[in-house]
Amino acid sequence: MSYKSNQPNKSYMSKLWKVTIFLLLLAALVIWLSVFSTSDNLKIISCNVGQGDSTLIINKSIEILIDGGPDNTVIDCLSKHIPFWDRTIEMVILTHPQSDHYTGLIAVTERYKVGKILANSLNAGSQTYELLKNRVLTRGVDVVNPVRGLRVMYNMIHIDILHPSKEFLAENLLHNYLTMGQFDNSSGVLGAYTTNLDPNEFSIVASLSFGSFKFLFTGDAGSELLDSLATTLSENGINSINYIKIPHHGSRNSISEK
Repeated sequence: MSYKSNQPNKSYMSKLWKVTIFLLLLAALVIWLSVFSTSDNLKIISCNVGQGDSTLIINKSIEILIDGGPDNTVIDCLSKHIPFWDRTIEMVILTHPQSDHYTGLIAVTERYKVGKILANSLNAGSQTYELLKNRVLTRGVDVVNPVRGLRVMYNMIHIDILHPSKEFLAENLLHNYLTMGQFDNSSGVLGAYTTNLDPNEFSIVASLSFGSFKFLFTGDAGSELLDSLATTLSENGINSINYIKIPHHGSRNSISEK
C-alpha cells in the first residue's frame, strides 16, 4: 500500500523561496537607487491642470508646490513625478486665494503631509476655501503669511519674497470677524482679512534661485506691479531671469514688453 503526501515538494518550495528572496532584493535595490541616486539638478514641472496654475519644483527629496489648480488633476501630476513612498511635500505656496489656484490643494493636503504653506491672509469668501482652511488647520500645517524681504531656503533653493510688502497689506487689507484692530502679520493665518481690491493684486511674487539659475513666479500679478518689480530687481543687480511664470495662464496681455 502506498501513501501520497499532501506536503509540497521540497524542491518546489526551495525554488519558491529563492524567487521570493530575489524579488525582495530586487525591490530593495530599486528603492535604494531611487533614493540615493536622486539628481542634484533642479526640476521645474508645469502641471497640466487645465484653466489654472500649478508648478512643482523638485530638488533631491525636496518638493515645493506652487498653487494647486482648479480641481484634483494636480494629483496626477504629483503621482507621476513624486515617488510613491514619498508622502511629504515640504512647502506649498498659494499665490492668491482664487479657485483656479487653490481648489486642488484640498486634495493635496488629503493625500500628502504638507510641512508648510505660504499664503497671504486674504479670504476668498467661498465654501471651497473654507474647506481648505479647515483641512490646513486639522492637518497641523504651518501657515506663513509672507511679506517682502522673507527668504525661505531648502538645500540650494533660495526663495525671496518680492510682493506683497507689509505696507501694502496694512493699507489694503480690511479686518473681518476673525481679527481685531489693525493689520497684524505676526502669526500665520488663512482667510482673516477682506479687501476692496482685486485679489490678483495680492499675488505672492517671488524669485527662486538655484545657483546661477533664477525663476520668477508671479501668481496673477498685474503688468504694472511686475514692471515695478523688474526695476527693483535691476537695481539689486538681478538683470537676468531664466524662467518666468506668465500670469493668467500665459495670457499675452498679462505682461508688458518691459
